Amino acid sequence: MASASAILLVPPIPFFSPHTPLFRPHTLRLSPLGTTTIATTRTAARPLAVSASASALQALIFDCDGVILESEHLHRQAYNDAFSHFNVRCPSSSSQPLNWGSDFYDELQNRIGGGKPKMRWYFKEHGWPSSKIFEKPPEDDAVRAKLIDTLQDWKTERYKEIIKSGTVEPRPGVLRLMDEARAAGKKLAVCSAATKSSVILCLENLIGIERFQSLDCFLAGDDVKEKKPDPSIYLTAATRLGVLGKECLVVEDSVIGLQAAKGAGMSCIITYTPSTANQDFKDAIGIYPDLSNVRLKDLELLLENVVAATS
Repeated sequence: MASASAILLVPPIPFFSPHTPLFRPHTLRLSPLGTTTIATTRTAARPLAVSASASALQALIFDCDGVILESEHLHRQAYNDAFSHFNVRCPSSSSQPLNWGSDFYDELQNRIGGGKPKMRWYFKEHGWPSSKIFEKPPEDDAVRAKLIDTLQDWKTERYKEIIKSGTVEPRPGVLRLMDEARAAGKKLAVCSAATKSSVILCLENLIGIERFQSLDCFLAGDDVKEKKPDPSIYLTAATRLGVLGKECLVVEDSVIGLQAAKGAGMSCIITYTPSTANQDFKDAIGIYPDLSNVRLKDLELLLENVVAATS
């Protein structure tokens, strides 16, 4: 049986590279007796006693796209289908409908959060397009906004069709970690920059209606004025959950989400995808290829170490 308290050897907040095995150069090891040590190749550790019953973690907050499901390629497909359907042609590609390639979309979605901001940025950089919606490229802001709204609405419906096809599954470990957190009495939230209707559909199909309805907080891009990396969505979540930022742990897949969490005063772990694996995650407290081997206790220990190292 584990002792009443665990001895933690606490180094500075660790940095994990997505290109190396998990927790290198810092490695978290759990002994059979519940004693935890954190070994580091960079700095000497200092001991600190922490009550095993105490937990700094009060709320676990998940992003949706890239965390609950790998969705980048699905969104790209839906955008390209929309561009083809409305025959969207920019000056730089007027010979055929606009088509976002895989490499370009990876860069775009890791730079700009939200579908409408993505299109608005692209059209400003590459020229506003002609289309079946407007034969001539729109010149005033109101007409441009209508173009983007129409494209986004159609894209959202197309994305829903893809999700409902039954071919999409949640990423490994997500459902188990949610269930562990719920069983332990932690508050659960999902915060996504995507359109609310598409996120609801994703959650109902991938985590199930019962888990979705039991969430303590659910926020989508429609619920806040500013998209990630602005911290608004996470600040709003903390308020609705009734917790402090330092009591939250965010699960993200990209540096944009990491910046949003950090801006809200929250610690963040990364479960990277192929399109985000090369990003700079130095501000994350843990980096994983997925959640298949991550347990709630692991995350509680990580956050306790952060609190101890910064107190």
